Amino acid sequence: MEMLEGLNLVLEYIVEIGILIFEYIGVGVIIWTSIVSLTKYVRRKEDTRIYLAKGLAMGLEFKLGSEILRTVVVREWKEILIVAGIIVLRAALTFLIHWEIKQEELAETQK
Repeated sequence: MEMLEGLNLVLEYIVEIGILIFEYIGVGVIIWTSIVSLTKYVRRKEDTRIYLAKGLAMGLEFKLGSEILRTVVVREWKEILIVAGIIVLRAALTFLIHWEIKQEELAETQK
């Protein structure tokens, strides 16, 4: 029985490290994309909106990955509902951003 508890503890540590890695990568992508987009905006580049939207979508996908990993260590129904709500919101945001990207690319091709 102690061996199973030890394996469970190791799994929890691995998942927590994975969650942190995905969270940091997601935040880093969003910050980097925002900085580059700001410089593109100042220089009046036409692809600023698409670049920013793609970067935000990628950052949100990393953060969504961390939430999915979080479901591995959740123990109570209340926590499961909170994580599920976060996953739904982030997935909806990602979907909306991808829709915006497609609309922008369509508008650019029609110019």
